[in-house]
Amino acid sequence: MELKYFGKWRVDDIVIKDRGLGRYIRLQPSLVLHAGGRHADKQFGKAEIPIVERLINKVMRSGPGVRKLGGKFIRGAGACGKKHKAHDIVRKALEIVEQRAKKNPIQVLVDAIQNTAPREETTRISYGGITYHVAVDSAPQRRLDVALKNLAAGAFAASFNSEKPIEECLAEELIMAANYDMKSFAIARKEETERIAKGAR
Repeated sequence: MELKYFGKWRVDDIVIKDRGLGRYIRLQPSLVLHAGGRHADKQFGKAEIPIVERLINKVMRSGPGVRKLGGKFIRGAGACGKKHKAHDIVRKALEIVEQRAKKNPIQVLVDAIQNTAPREETTRISYGGITYHVAVDSAPQRRLDVALKNLAAGAFAASFNSEKPIEECLAEELIMAANYDMKSFAIARKEETERIAKGAR
């Protein structure tokens, strides 16, 4: 039996161009997008979780619990701890991506991740009481984590003071990131991280 994400989208034709991220992006979906933390006891266990579930987990952890709409603060902008709500947000966002981009939304998600994963970062080193920043290469697992975190954070940042629903903001963030549009929050964060790292070489 061939499994599809949300019963709609196949993954056999998805192309991953970034070879460093290839072994950490698991495309094959599982029957239920809920690992239940079974990966936590292994060092690289996160690599076994389907990429869409990892996005769901980031959406579940990101964003404020309230937002302003029409002069009033309303609850429910974030999905903190609510996996079913985060699941619905991602499913609707992928449907919007399919309508607007006219292509498989899983490919758009993979392209967005590849474009927003920083290759270089900085770390602080203390030497003789002096602390300074040094540029370091990012590990592939961390690149993937940072990319997913920034995509989810960008969607919530766009929806916070807007009447747009979070699903539409997430879809727009994914499409902009896949097209390497500098209006994307995640692309801007990646460029800033790499610029700072370049200055710290």
